[in-house]
Amino acid sequence: MLYWLLYEQLGVNLFRYPSSRMLLSAGMSLLLSILLGPAFIRWLRVLKFGQEVRTDGPKTHETKKGTPTMGGTLIISTAMLPTLLWADLRNTYVWFVSIIFVGYGLVGFLDDYLKIALKNTKGLSGRKKLLGQAIIGLLALFVLFHYSDYNTTLALPFVKPTVFSPDIGWAYWPFALFVLIATSNSVNLTDGLDGLAIVPTVISAAVFGALSYAAGAVISGFNVAAYLRIPPIVGAEELSILCAAIIGSGLGFLWYNAHPAEVFMGDVGALGLGGALGAVAIVTKNEFVSVIVHAVFVAESVSVMLQVASFKLRGGKRIFKMAPLHHHFELSGWPEPKVIVRFWIVSALMAMIALASLKLR
Repeated sequence: MLYWLLYEQLGVNLFRYPSSRMLLSAGMSLLLSILLGPAFIRWLRVLKFGQEVRTDGPKTHETKKGTPTMGGTLIISTAMLPTLLWADLRNTYVWFVSIIFVGYGLVGFLDDYLKIALKNTKGLSGRKKLLGQAIIGLLALFVLFHYSDYNTTLALPFVKPTVFSPDIGWAYWPFALFVLIATSNSVNLTDGLDGLAIVPTVISAAVFGALSYAAGAVISGFNVAAYLRIPPIVGAEELSILCAAIIGSGLGFLWYNAHPAEVFMGDVGALGLGGALGAVAIVTKNEFVSVIVHAVFVAESVSVMLQVASFKLRGGKRIFKMAPLHHHFELSGWPEPKVIVRFWIVSALMAMIALASLKLR
């Protein structure tokens, strides 16, 4: 890794600081994603990895059939390479998030491949997908607890850790696993329109990049975590390099995913990115803050749960015209670009509220 070579071996002090490596990571991932994008999309077309469209979905989506999918492979690749180069790989938190990022991406890859091979929109069954996520999640959590000083306390938005920070002990394992799986699948449900999921993902990565930096950074003796009254996590600042890489690769992917999309991220991207965001939220003790940051993702998931519950309990009656929520607005007459941009705006607003919660503690 370049960090080890340039700082640890050659003593170039510039690379000691996470802020410098964040910029290098974001810039490298952005350039790689944009430069490799055209060849990658052509390769997907050659392999005939085209999107299958839901038969019960909006009729306007029929034109999307055959658009190259599995673009998340490019996102994960162009995010992980800079992370491996610029992050301190002795840091357990980097490995924890990376295991989730790549592992959940592999589950999504298998799901996407089966959809293409079988020419339907089913792919992996829900149980098998959850089982894969659970196994990878438990493996990553074992690494987190076995190789670091991570604890099982919780932090709440708008509440000082010194006032209330409960330790839930063994119950943290199922709680953390729920956060990982729920975040991953929520991003996947949101990924239904051109660019809809990737921008809120980039916004979330920016928020968690800032939070991870604040949780671990000590600048000229100034303890950022103590000033902001957030749980101090020694070493968490290294995750800002990974978050920066996700921002860069996400923006590069948006170059080709913007409406009308030339490529879709597929489950490989959505599950991987969602899992990574959930993992960073866990490390930085922002599991509950993530509900605010991920308000768009949460709303999409809740809309599906409400729709299913209503259909089963009310004799086939629905709450929404179609779920997830973005389809409801489409069928209500909103043009696709308007739905997308308005969801982006809501995501940015909720991110600002989440960051504001730091100063209200």
